[in-house]
Amino acid sequence: MGPSARAIAEQASFQAFLHGYLQEIDPGHWLAASQRLHDPGSCFSGSWVCELPLNTQRARLAVDILYRSPVGRHRYGKVRQWLNGRHCWSDIEPFQAMCLLVRELYALSGGMVPELRKLRELEFLHRLTDSYGVMTRYLEQRRHDPRLLTNRFIDSEQSLLFGHATHPTPKSRQGMSEWQQTAYAPELSGRFRLHYFLVHQDYVEQDSDGPLPASTMAETLLNSGHASLNLPDNHTLVPAHPLQAQWLLAQPSVLVAIEQGLIHPLGALGPEFSATSSVRTVYSEQAEWMLKFSIPVKVTNSLRVNKAHELKAGVVMSRLIRQTGFAESEPGFRILQDPAYLTVSLPGQAESGFEVIFRNNPFTAGQDQGVISMAALTQDPMPGRNSRLMDLIEGLALNESRSMAAVTLDWFQHYLACAIGPALRLYDDHGIALEAHQQNSLLDIGGGYPRCYYYRDNQGYYLSETFRKQLTEQCPDLSETPELFYRDAMIRDRFCYYLIVNQVFSVIARFGLDGLIPESVLIRQFRQFLRSEHTRLHGPARALVNLLLEDSRLPYKGNLLTRVHDVDELNAELEMAVYTSIANPLRGLAHAAPQPSFPVQAVGADHGAA
Repeated sequence: MGPSARAIAEQASFQAFLHGYLQEIDPGHWLAASQRLHDPGSCFSGSWVCELPLNTQRARLAVDILYRSPVGRHRYGKVRQWLNGRHCWSDIEPFQAMCLLVRELYALSGGMVPELRKLRELEFLHRLTDSYGVMTRYLEQRRHDPRLLTNRFIDSEQSLLFGHATHPTPKSRQGMSEWQQTAYAPELSGRFRLHYFLVHQDYVEQDSDGPLPASTMAETLLNSGHASLNLPDNHTLVPAHPLQAQWLLAQPSVLVAIEQGLIHPLGALGPEFSATSSVRTVYSEQAEWMLKFSIPVKVTNSLRVNKAHELKAGVVMSRLIRQTGFAESEPGFRILQDPAYLTVSLPGQAESGFEVIFRNNPFTAGQDQGVISMAALTQDPMPGRNSRLMDLIEGLALNESRSMAAVTLDWFQHYLACAIGPALRLYDDHGIALEAHQQNSLLDIGGGYPRCYYYRDNQGYYLSETFRKQLTEQCPDLSETPELFYRDAMIRDRFCYYLIVNQVFSVIARFGLDGLIPESVLIRQFRQFLRSEHTRLHGPARALVNLLLEDSRLPYKGNLLTRVHDVDELNAELEMAVYTSIANPLRGLAHAAPQPSFPVQAVGADHGAA
């Protein structure tokens, strides 16, 4: 019968939490399982055991390591706790172990007054419990759904039942009740119609880099490109997510505008949409655009709202990327632009809550097969099943009558050439770096091997300060978005984490976990790829490659530390998140125990919650 949905969710939650703890807080004390003969009742399954001290609780934990990953994506088994009073080890549940580690985290955390520390600890435990419960529900309803295994765009977007693999609360959804999740959570495959408001044009703000103004794009969602909807003079349609609409209709400023006849709620209209993996970006096979809304929900760390500067940035970056000619020079690398926005301007408010961003949708009906996010491709499989990547490689090997190891090497090389090389060149030639983490990265594997990479997220651009003059001359509108420019030292850290540590290392680990090829082989292959790229680079990306090849440590986004300090990085000043560092496996230091990095933190601007 296999494990229950609850047991699977508990182990997956522990897996994500402990990954962050070992990377950011304490690497633990690693022992070969054979060294633990003093614990005859342990019966650990793996070759390694990792012990973690709980000094403030006069205890310690021992975690069974089922798979030890050179890039740090270990696989964990059972957990035992040392009982001081009895001088023996005792099995404990993974959730109990997480609670003990949370207590230890806050006991070690300096710089907080006791009351604030306790409040943050309670908030963390709440989100941890919420994430665990939400994941259990998703697994109960979807674990046997055959759509989890298809390569149709929206099916793969809605297949991330385990969520963010390196976040301590991967399925935390504060602000979305259980009944709302049925309709609006991507993991439950709900479909819904958008709500519309009719707004006097004097209160509408919009911009577009496309052939149509945003207001016409909104109308097209309803009339499927046919004749005009015969709207009242001087009025514009503004679409809203149902959760967004519910929130708006409770806001005093909106209610006043409705009473004054400036805003008219029209309710649910038009075709049905589905939530993509980000929750707030929605998709319809019939629509030429996806739409990214503000919703009153905290997903992982952050309240998901569109800021005024992000609306402008999407349009400006669409113009800039087009003017660089990058798409023509790299036909296998695509950026899904956010070329238009629409919102309502209300007195005294920078954002009214109506903000909506239009995103290009190349995955309409008939064009939606074979495109999958890197997060879905590398996600852990259900117990007893293969990962998506394993099934893909196995099918190619059978078709080509080759070994899976040989196919893996070729597939990985295609992936690097398709996704990583062009991203490095975009930064090197044009000073544009991307927040290319797993969820922002889509891969076309319709032919088996990667043939096109798609990047999405207008919040994830970093423009090099050294390119400011050149880029602003190329696209004068950049003078309106100075917040897009960063120092190259900061860009290197962020780009290194998102593109390499978050994305490439997840692919390497997936191959290793599936037993297709040792991670060390792919690490060597990646080093060779980087050396080859290094000879072609002459701008800021060259320093990034030097960092990867030569430095002993790599920058690492501390999702656990960010959570401990209750940082909402999308809404904090300068979008700050907590950064630390990890040992660089490309330097062959994966098996050397790194020094604990807690509580020392490096804090810097960061856009995403990944």
